[in-house]
Amino acid sequence: MIEPGNDDATGSTAHGGTPAIPEEPIANPGLPAHTWRPTDLDEGAAKRAERQVAGFFFLSMVCTVLFIVAYFTLQIGDNFDTFIGLGASTVALGLALGGAMLFIGVGIIQWARKLMGDHEISELRHSASSSVEDREATLAALDIGIEESGIGRRPLVRNSLLGAVGMVGLPLVVILRDLGPTNNQVANAEAGTGLQHTIWKKGMRLVRDVVGTPIMASELEIGDLVNAAPEALFPTEENGYPEIEGVKLNVQKAKGAIIIVKMEPDEIKHGKGRENWTVDGVICYSKICTHVGCPISLYERTTHHVLCPCHQSTFDLADSAKVIFGPAHRPLPQLPLAVDDEGYLIAQADFDEPVGASYWEREKQ
Repeated sequence: MIEPGNDDATGSTAHGGTPAIPEEPIANPGLPAHTWRPTDLDEGAAKRAERQVAGFFFLSMVCTVLFIVAYFTLQIGDNFDTFIGLGASTVALGLALGGAMLFIGVGIIQWARKLMGDHEISELRHSASSSVEDREATLAALDIGIEESGIGRRPLVRNSLLGAVGMVGLPLVVILRDLGPTNNQVANAEAGTGLQHTIWKKGMRLVRDVVGTPIMASELEIGDLVNAAPEALFPTEENGYPEIEGVKLNVQKAKGAIIIVKMEPDEIKHGKGRENWTVDGVICYSKICTHVGCPISLYERTTHHVLCPCHQSTFDLADSAKVIFGPAHRPLPQLPLAVDDEGYLIAQADFDEPVGASYWEREKQ
């Protein structure tokens, strides 16, 4: 404020003292006077705007419910429902989740335009410091912001927003069901369904991947690594296995993939209870890394180490496939082996633990 009697253009006092500080260091450039909104002047209009904003949040909740209903009711898979030639489930889920997010956004925009504080705030530039005064001013500004938002004075808006945001997270929980594509089936060991089991069973031959030819134990040489699969994935009239197609085939391929390695029998350190799981130095493990489920096949013959190419988890195949490096926390599951009357490698049973990455229902071993 300029002191009375100050005629100095520099702002110094008439008596040569400390310069006075003007109230407005920057002159008004001619901005028009502030125009108040109808909701600032009419409480009825404010109430209507409040109900409008809450309505958008309630529409978001409706879209969330529609997402969950569509997820469980619309058919997917080989015989999926269609809508204008597209997968009805995909269209419904996309529109419902998009609508839930859209209505939350529109509601917040309308809230800011019609109900939050609408007066101009300016401040002078100052040095970037963290003084006590600045911190106190920041906290005060936050308090003002909360007050200007009206969230405390408008419980309808607040509660409907919390409800919409809370419900929009439900689709994320529901679609966790898809992380295990076989969870919607009965976990039956004979059928190889569920995350606990694979298609492997007693007496099933090990066959070479892609071509499906059975593997004789006597054919393998020291240092060999063979990518293999269950014989049931290559059904013929001779083996009598039923035909598997589509998603079920891909699931069983992913869970049943194995690697077969032959090493000197005296180099193998058998795990407890696994002394008879090998055949003349031939040992078999799941091909799926226990970190995030990548396929493994990078084999180092001299050390018997196998490396996952995704995140470099390293397993010692001579010592129950224990983890010796990398982010994996579990050894590779081992498939117990035997030979049939013709000398072909067969499985004694399914894996004794789930294959692949860990999941929340799996007990730590």
